Amino acid sequence: MKKPALPVESNAHEPRLYRVVANRIQDLIRDEHIVGGERLPSERDLSTKLNVSRASLREALIALELSGVIEVRGGSGVYVSEVAEPAAADLPEAGPGPFEVLSARRLIEAEIAAIAARVATDSAIDAILKAVVEMEQNHDNYASNEQADRNFHLAIARATGNSALVGSLNYLWDQRGRLWHKLKEHFQTEELRQETLKDHRRILEAIAAHDPAAARKAMRSHLERVTRTFSRG
Repeated sequence: MKKPALPVESNAHEPRLYRVVANRIQDLIRDEHIVGGERLPSERDLSTKLNVSRASLREALIALELSGVIEVRGGSGVYVSEVAEPAAADLPEAGPGPFEVLSARRLIEAEIAAIAARVATDSAIDAILKAVVEMEQNHDNYASNEQADRNFHLAIARATGNSALVGSLNYLWDQRGRLWHKLKEHFQTEELRQETLKDHRRILEAIAAHDPAAARKAMRSHLERVTRTFSRG
């Protein structure tokens, strides 16, 4: 008897959304004859013209910046590069976009925090506290602060006692590649950094109090704050 063919995922070879939007921006640059050194329309106007969300637009602009097609000038706007040829841009393939990752993290990490609040041991809570203190102490050191941030979230996952959840979270953090770091470079603010420290303290306190509902809410609020800042800032 002939075995049935395995289904083929229809989206297996579909490009990431940010690449689709980036290509549309390049088409717009060409069709509207925007030459090197000229400013692109504002993000709001581009979002409306292309009928895409601000989040998708930002990911696309970051990809184009990394490939040298555009230049982002703080306080001035986005300009077509005077060096690169837009039609020949080699856009970076960087896995899931930053906002895809944040969306997945909101779903997964809120429940991880709730589980940790139910089952965390004293030693597991100490490990979370250690990561919080490291992040506070390395506030002005980007690399160390970033590592402490990851340690904090992974310490919470380990507190669940579920290695599959730890592995899932490690995967999501590994997706924070070039697009993520460039996005953070442009839109991370001192206010967000300070709020992140407060958020981490609130999450820790809820887990230490063994309050799953509060831990879930605190984690979700934290990741929603990051998403809002990076999509609207």
